[in-house]
Amino acid sequence: MQSNRIQEDDTSLQGLIDLERYPIHRLEGDRGRELIAECRQQLGQDGCVVLKGFVPKEALARLEQETERLSPQAHYNQTETNPYNSDADPSLPASHPKNRFDDRTNGFVAGDRIDGDTIIRQVYSHPGFQHFIASVVGMDEIHQYADPLADLVVNVLREGCQHPWHYDTNEFIVTMMTRQSQGGGRFEYAPGIRSPEGESFDEVEQVIDGDRSRLKSLDLQPGDLQVFFGRYSLHRVTPVEGDRERHTVIFAYAKEPGFIGRPERAKRIFGRMAPVHERLLQEGMQRSDSLAD
Repeated sequence: MQSNRIQEDDTSLQGLIDLERYPIHRLEGDRGRELIAECRQQLGQDGCVVLKGFVPKEALARLEQETERLSPQAHYNQTETNPYNSDADPSLPASHPKNRFDDRTNGFVAGDRIDGDTIIRQVYSHPGFQHFIASVVGMDEIHQYADPLADLVVNVLREGCQHPWHYDTNEFIVTMMTRQSQGGGRFEYAPGIRSPEGESFDEVEQVIDGDRSRLKSLDLQPGDLQVFFGRYSLHRVTPVEGDRERHTVIFAYAKEPGFIGRPERAKRIFGRMAPVHERLLQEGMQRSDSLAD
């Protein structure tokens, strides 16, 4: 029944996704099964898969115009942050990753600024797209964030902005670049450096100290779709160079319904909290794992 409904909705993805190259609407077919197998193999190897040219060239101009129109609404913040977006721990050595802070200066357009008429919102909420992502990450289904700020986000990096070494709050993240900077802005990551069983602080410390032996670097281009296990892979975006902003759309999904980010994280990233975050501050919240956020 779900497959039929997804195929009936194909028309809403026509022109927005290269369905010839990536038949996400026909995953039960031979090419669809091959696509999922290829994506899963790549994810299994290093926790990341990039689908080059996921958006056809004809739609790229529309997407770039959309994020360019939204970008002035980005909240910019400059802060010193560690990989866990947490406070320092004075009980630990200064060299410990929890006590290693670096400049984070970037902007985010919050989800409640992105209305339902936008292309990116339509793709984000499309059942066919969600079914495809769920299949890639090996889940029966995925769910849109219940967090009104962090569900669908546009990351805006202007000259000098960077996002230093960090982890994502959710298990996996889906992103699409819509505009590349003139220089810098490279995505680098250490695949699977931690797991639900442990933080691997020693290895994280080595990466922060400059050890590149386990790092991978991606040359992402507008129209590329990336699926990334960012909760387990330490990653960063290097400082942007030049006067052309770097825009990336972040599609946030969770394996369980009702996911909401930590209130303090919302405050740091968006400069404000939604009512649901205010309520969580009073009621408290718990994570499904014990990893540092």
